Amino acid sequence: MAITPLDIANMALGVLDEAPVDSLDQDVKPARLLNLHFDLTREAELMKHGWVFAILAAVVAGSDTGSGAGTLNFAYELPVDCLRVLPLTHNGEPDGVPIAWRQEAGLIYCDRPGPLIIRYVANLTDPNDWDATFTEVLVAALAVKIAHPLTHKAGMIDIARGAYSAALDAAFHANAIQRGGRFSTSSWAIQRGDTRYWRA
Repeated sequence: MAITPLDIANMALGVLDEAPVDSLDQDVKPARLLNLHFDLTREAELMKHGWVFAILAAVVAGSDTGSGAGTLNFAYELPVDCLRVLPLTHNGEPDGVPIAWRQEAGLIYCDRPGPLIIRYVANLTDPNDWDATFTEVLVAALAVKIAHPLTHKAGMIDIARGAYSAALDAAFHANAIQRGGRFSTSSWAIQRGDTRYWRA
């Protein structure tokens, strides 16, 4: 069954024992608050952890900056949907040998000529691409964001925070979040047989 941002917003309202809204564009306080916080909260929660479903890989070509050997002299553009770069390795695998690199704005600099395999947390916006445990975390995170301005009840804020902690614990126990720098799969895209996320 398809899930929509409105469904997620109404689940967040349910955490706070509030009535659902008909649309995120509805001119009522709950809808306005949820519309304000939805996208930013989604991106923030994706960035906080290495969500397995959101880990993609891209093959990118580099350009020599001319700064000389022994420096991070090759520059690589990040994929447009990249929220967070995962540690780079010589072969692009999470258990590979780490390589020196740094990130500045939308570029990665390292001392290896391309092509380079970059693993990253992607900005996946379609709720139907998300793991169910991430959806639960986002629902609770939204509830935390809007609890005070909507309800002005300390008890509801505590309930929302409790729901967030429980949802995050469940995600870790379900191995939905990559721990440390290692994981046995290259990306969610490869797991599902989708190669369109690999870019030449």
